[in-house]
Amino acid sequence: MNHADTSPPSMQRWSDDRFDAMRRQVLAAWPTGAEADLDEAAAYHRAQPPAKNTAHVLAQAREQSRTLVQPRAGVAEIDPQIALLSRLRAAGADLLPTTVDSYTRECRYAEAERGLAQSREAGRSMLNGLPAVNHGVRGCRRIADAVDAPLFARTASPDCRLTHEIMYAGGYTSCTAGPVVFSLGYAKDYPIARAIECWQYSYRMMGAYRERGVTMSVEHYLPISTLVPQSMSMACVILDSLIAAAQGVRCISLGIGQQCQLAQDAAALRAYPRLGRHYLDRFGFHDVALSTVMSQWMGGFPPDEGQAFGVICMAALAGYLGGVTYMISKSPHEAFGVPTAEANIHGLTASKMVLRMLADQRLAPIAEIAAEQEIVEAEVRALVDAALDLGDGDAAAAAVRAVEAGVIDVPFSPHRSNANRALPARDWRGAVRLAEFGNVPIPEPVRAYHREPWELLLADVNAIADGVLLPE
Repeated sequence: MNHADTSPPSMQRWSDDRFDAMRRQVLAAWPTGAEADLDEAAAYHRAQPPAKNTAHVLAQAREQSRTLVQPRAGVAEIDPQIALLSRLRAAGADLLPTTVDSYTRECRYAEAERGLAQSREAGRSMLNGLPAVNHGVRGCRRIADAVDAPLFARTASPDCRLTHEIMYAGGYTSCTAGPVVFSLGYAKDYPIARAIECWQYSYRMMGAYRERGVTMSVEHYLPISTLVPQSMSMACVILDSLIAAAQGVRCISLGIGQQCQLAQDAAALRAYPRLGRHYLDRFGFHDVALSTVMSQWMGGFPPDEGQAFGVICMAALAGYLGGVTYMISKSPHEAFGVPTAEANIHGLTASKMVLRMLADQRLAPIAEIAAEQEIVEAEVRALVDAALDLGDGDAAAAAVRAVEAGVIDVPFSPHRSNANRALPARDWRGAVRLAEFGNVPIPEPVRAYHREPWELLLADVNAIADGVLLPE
């Protein structure tokens, strides 16, 4: 795709020639790109125990109806990252994260190199994550060889191509983000069509691993999930998942962010597998394995540690009720900035304790969850169907045109293409609704649920940090 071309992108599978031509450019962006060899890397992965592959571990969790937990973690140097992951694993982490630093996310590898040098000189991390491209395949494999659980590359960027090349070749088996969810969650000026092209490259690379006998995974979720209706984030995730599947990705995790309204969070998780399966099957992607994931509360946390633990434990309960495959845990010190390893461990162990206590309990069906599930399924189908109509049945074109038309309208999105006409608020039960619809095609029978009494939006945003769901 010519970046000057204003025509919408296509979800059509890339030819090998197109992928290979772009790959030469991607790998030339930094010297460590020369270390990424698909055939050699696939052989490395095939030689690893199945327990280190994300797709394998998620399939086991689904079969056993077990919820896994993954914390967050990322520092500048390899040995401290290994030590950090080893501590998290010993504390019970099922999936091991590596957050990538901000310079690398923006493809500013020279600045990441300087930050790495400063970290070595200072004896502590001066970056907010691992500069994986600078460490290269060999550095990433030192991490992979030191742990016994699947590794996640936690990076969110419109252009992760070289990062994905390095980290997947380096032993990682899953990544997070996606072109639509990232663009609307973090980006301001980066064209959505261009982000789709960059991510199609990454998805095609994952497909190339699949063709070599290695299943790589991707996790899609909208990062600004706070007070964004679950149906809106789910519609974005489904469009990203269709774009990924078209390039050969065969293991996808469908994600939401905790909204702290128990029935609504659980309902979204319960609805996801059926909705995801419906659209993937509609396009012929019958062999894509689907998991669900929930990120614990992404908004402001209460500074009181006991109250913060309450938010974390509420997430574990919602995940259990929703049958989530895995969740991303937070720490009780979120209100104070980047948490310590100890704080991350406490959030992890609290989550796992709740899940263990619930594992053998069987609750009767809850009417409120069933009602919310009907609502969210109707909304998601309306949003995705309207988007696909605008895109003439092509998910990539649908994403671009639906955002331009305001059909996909993510509240609080920084992206210039986002209409920002849809206004959310909580109803009297704490469920996230839309006070203003803009051009979002919420079906008329469902709109009645959005017309119930409202709390003030600003108070809603700050309520959980103040220790309540609904403001006084």
